[in-house]
Amino acid sequence: MPTCELFQGSSPHCAMDSHTLGLIGFNKLLDIVSGYAVTSIGVDLVQQLEPMQNLEKVRHEIGLVTEMVDVLTQGQAPPLQGIRDVRLLLKRAMIGTMLTEEQLLQVSDIFLATGAFYRYRMRIDARHHRLLELLAPIEDMGTLAKNITSSIDGRGNVLDGASPELAEIRQKLFQVDEKVQQELKRLLRDPKLREVLRFQNATVNGDHYVLAVAANHRQKVPGVVHRTSSTGETIYIEPASISRFSAERVVLKGEEDREIKRILRKLSAHVGKYARPAGAALDIMARTDLITAKARHALDYKMYPPEMNTEGRLWLRVARHPLLEHLFRHETIPPKADGSPGTQRKVVPIDIRLGNGFDLLIITGPNTGGKTVTLKTTGLLSVMAMCGMMIPAAEGSCVPIFDHIFADIGDEQSIEQSLSTFSSHISRMSTIFAQATSRSLIMLDEVGAGTDPHEGAALGRAILDFLAELGCRAIVTTHLGDLKTYAFTNDRAENAAVEFDLETLRPTYRLHIGQFGMSNALKIARRLKLPKSILKRAHHYTRRKKGKLPEMQRLQALREDAEKARAEALARQAEADRQKQEYQAQLNELQRQARREEEVKRWRQTLQAGSTVYSARFRNTAKVSRVDHRKGIVVISIGIGQWETTMDDVYPEAPAS
Repeated sequence: MPTCELFQGSSPHCAMDSHTLGLIGFNKLLDIVSGYAVTSIGVDLVQQLEPMQNLEKVRHEIGLVTEMVDVLTQGQAPPLQGIRDVRLLLKRAMIGTMLTEEQLLQVSDIFLATGAFYRYRMRIDARHHRLLELLAPIEDMGTLAKNITSSIDGRGNVLDGASPELAEIRQKLFQVDEKVQQELKRLLRDPKLREVLRFQNATVNGDHYVLAVAANHRQKVPGVVHRTSSTGETIYIEPASISRFSAERVVLKGEEDREIKRILRKLSAHVGKYARPAGAALDIMARTDLITAKARHALDYKMYPPEMNTEGRLWLRVARHPLLEHLFRHETIPPKADGSPGTQRKVVPIDIRLGNGFDLLIITGPNTGGKTVTLKTTGLLSVMAMCGMMIPAAEGSCVPIFDHIFADIGDEQSIEQSLSTFSSHISRMSTIFAQATSRSLIMLDEVGAGTDPHEGAALGRAILDFLAELGCRAIVTTHLGDLKTYAFTNDRAENAAVEFDLETLRPTYRLHIGQFGMSNALKIARRLKLPKSILKRAHHYTRRKKGKLPEMQRLQALREDAEKARAEALARQAEADRQKQEYQAQLNELQRQARREEEVKRWRQTLQAGSTVYSARFRNTAKVSRVDHRKGIVVISIGIGQWETTMDDVYPEAPAS
């Protein structure tokens, strides 16, 4: 399978390893984000999210989400309610298909939504230039909806005022119905006729008014039989004097049906004429829903935008696993035996770093200590960032553009292929190593496990050598003691350990870079009161193999000090970079405002009578009646009134608030 080259090819996406996406829970994350979308087309876009390869596109997408977060905190949510996917209806209208009344009403909702979005854009602050640029192509097509809503009511009925012809036909139908009612009243007043009726009122059968007549008096009521009762004792007759009106009514109903279809075809053609800009507007609305869903998710989980790069620098500061955080929201720690109340479970944040001082991180520590969660957190947050999302990590976190992200995590014993756990892992790693490049992220769980410890350690070292020579970013976890010293012999590698509390005999889930996990087996055994004779013998056996331990501990202490200094330096650099970005953003905003003011100034110099302007004083659009450039005065017309105002009051469009 060929790898994706950065910044090459027309597609910004590169198919990530689907197996890895499943292992790190990406699909589950998309299900959570989908819950924040308002429209069905927004949900579809969320479910279609995939990592992007183009750095500028990723940065632009994250910038859009960041701006939307700011807009939402100001109470300016986009008007997404009531928007439906009518793209198929628009395409049908474009090729001349007649839409039904209900379908036309659905399209009119989209026309109305364009007006709401147009006004929404006017309320967005000018500094949110990405959102303004995204929404700029949407034109206010609200007036087009009036052509539909003035012809069709909310229940899907074509109104009399849709055309003069329809109004005339329905007037004739009303007159015919009036004549039918008058004739029925006359017949029912006839005492002889009332004697043969089963019921003293007329009933309706289809479009015909009929009288219920006793079967043995059929000959006394001339007319057309439309129905007979189940017993045969009652027949329903349309009187002959009514039948001639029914015939006339059938003709008029046919004319009404033809006129309604003509109106629907006309309205459908009108929709087809504007289908292309309406479809483009709908696509932008759907994209806005996607961005809003990302922003709401980020706000709800207190996320921050990552800094993207192509240098392979990965630094997740105070990172939290988003799926665990979602799960813990609905879980509480039960009350303790001493009566203290239960508390909300919280994710223990971790710091993960690669590509700055080292490229290969070797994590050791006890089972259930958080090693696997570290791998999944790294992979999932990297994918989130490449999908243009904020991530649950502190400000200053940075994520590189990876061409592939690979993971081999957990017990994946294959019954179907009759593979053991060890064989399954080896098969998976063979697939990974065949596709990986220096721009890949590789995460391997329990390297060298599942076989003889001596051979497993040798194989583990060979795998670590391969990853170091490949030059990729990699995180591996292991229990094998021989692999803990690998970082001492390779400058591209570093150790990390998950913390274990010897008092509670529980993992704390904290990750410490620069350390390796020491064996706690004997300490745990002592706390659990294993017989002293066994512990004494175990200590005797361990002392026989600890000849190099003092030297390892000395080297480890040096690496811990170096790691602490490196982390502090990186934190200071991250803060400096953040301040620099803030200053640059302020400078860019001032430059944009200056350019805007210069453009408006040049526009005012060319202003003349007849131009359409926006008056900040009256907060409305107006027509220019007269301009005096020498005095800087403009006379504008709003409605039936005219007002004199200054040149500084008028703009080519409503300025963003």
